[in-house]
Amino acid sequence: MQGVALLASYTITISFVVWVFSRGFVFNKLNFLVAGREINRTPAAFSIAAAWIWAPALFLSSEKAYTQGWVGLFWFLIPNVACLILFSFFAEKIRSLFPNGFTLSGYMRERYSSRVHNVYMVALIGLATCSFAVQLLAGGKIISGISSLPYFTTTVILAFIPVGYLLYSGLKASIISDFFQMVLILFIGFGVVIGVINSSGGIEIVKNGLFGKTGTYTSLFSGDGLNVFYTFGIPVTVGLLSGPFGDQSFWQRAFAIRRKSVQSSFILAAFIFGVVPLTLSILGFIAAGIGMNVKNTSQVNMEVVSAFLPTWAIIPFVFLLLSGLVSTLDSNLSAMASIAGHDLAERRKTGANKSDILKYSKGSMVVLVVGGIAIANIPGLTSHYLFLFYGTLRASTLLPTIITLLKKDVSEAGMFW
Repeated sequence: MQGVALLASYTITISFVVWVFSRGFVFNKLNFLVAGREINRTPAAFSIAAAWIWAPALFLSSEKAYTQGWVGLFWFLIPNVACLILFSFFAEKIRSLFPNGFTLSGYMRERYSSRVHNVYMVALIGLATCSFAVQLLAGGKIISGISSLPYFTTTVILAFIPVGYLLYSGLKASIISDFFQMVLILFIGFGVVIGVINSSGGIEIVKNGLFGKTGTYTSLFSGDGLNVFYTFGIPVTVGLLSGPFGDQSFWQRAFAIRRKSVQSSFILAAFIFGVVPLTLSILGFIAAGIGMNVKNTSQVNMEVVSAFLPTWAIIPFVFLLLSGLVSTLDSNLSAMASIAGHDLAERRKTGANKSDILKYSKGSMVVLVVGGIAIANIPGLTSHYLFLFYGTLRASTLLPTIITLLKKDVSEAGMFW
């Protein structure tokens, strides 16, 4: 019952915040899918940063700090930040080329053909579905483990948390909730880390753990640090590079932000995002600094919080986890709505009316929820498998998208194949 109460209180809080800040919302295609193209820099940056934080990432920075010291953290943090900065140039580019656009796939249809459009829709819809499922899979296991709620029940509750407020005001609701969730992540993260530092012995403990539990991760390109570069740094950098390029969530925001603020919003988002793993990594350094034997390194931050703070401190930490989880879930739902409400509705009937857009966009959210829950509950499936699968999907769109945005003359047949 405590687990149910925790999830219910979070849902009510987020829904209330969205309702307060989106009162008077008028439904039309422009407002529902791209928030009227009126999102200012600061809320846009916080929303982008929140969308870039997926639930396992809240744990990975602490795990890398604990197992591989500052070297492991470096190869997680820097590629994540650099990726959003790089993407900012292409977000600006597509907005200048396609100022009234809604989706990346829609731009590919305008530029090339329906068959290229089909390929991009398969990739974008596939990514949104698998990303949604992996949040439920990873978040469901963690929250189920903490609360003793049945795993299936947990995935269903998590999937439906963002649906209510998104059905009300679409992308605007996602932007509002992302802003609030990102503030919550930063506030709780700072509070928890400061509390643990004070309880564990101060900043000296953090310094003691900078080289990881074994104390051998002292250099980026030599010794154990070189192994991290080969086995983690290179693949993560390549994988992250394609992240936003194959994700409609980020293109949707590029079309929704005020024209003059597109690039600066993504650059600001990169640094806002960077604060989160940097802050949470301190928990991993503390565990390494005191020589803590952690049962599950992927949840080292929760073990540190449990060890050094009162039992009730787990509650705000779960809120932090939920914020990272739900911000990605609502971004996936908004992305799916834009593909269905624009691409699919327009292909069925040019100049689709309000009723068609409503049916396609809102219906697609329900379909995604059902599909995501079904995938997350496939026996034996792990988040690692899903991540590799949708990582391949989004990586396949990286070079074709870059080529399209940088070159004026590209063969339709070449692009399709």
